[in-house]
Amino acid sequence: MKRSNTESIAEVIRQYLQELQIDRKLKEVGLTSEWEEIVGKIIASKTEKITIRDGVMYVHIRSSVVKSELMMIREELVRALNEKAGEELIKGIVFK
Repeated sequence: MKRSNTESIAEVIRQYLQELQIDRKLKEVGLTSEWEEIVGKIIASKTEKITIRDGVMYVHIRSSVVKSELMMIREELVRALNEKAGEELIKGIVFK
């Protein structure tokens, strides 16, 4: 007997995560773990903590020089992060 209404396991899991609204949080966690890939090793080494709340990424930086540099390229970083996520997850970045 053939089933005409079959779905892959990956698709079923994706739908389940969407229904639980976990998929967005998983993407946010993925972005924080890919910070080094996006900004580079040197800047990532000056980063203490990254959190995302209500579409805003809060990045704690140990160096005032690095913080100033990042503030100048903030829009580019938002674009790169959202491109990496595949959707608009980040609306802005606050450097602390």
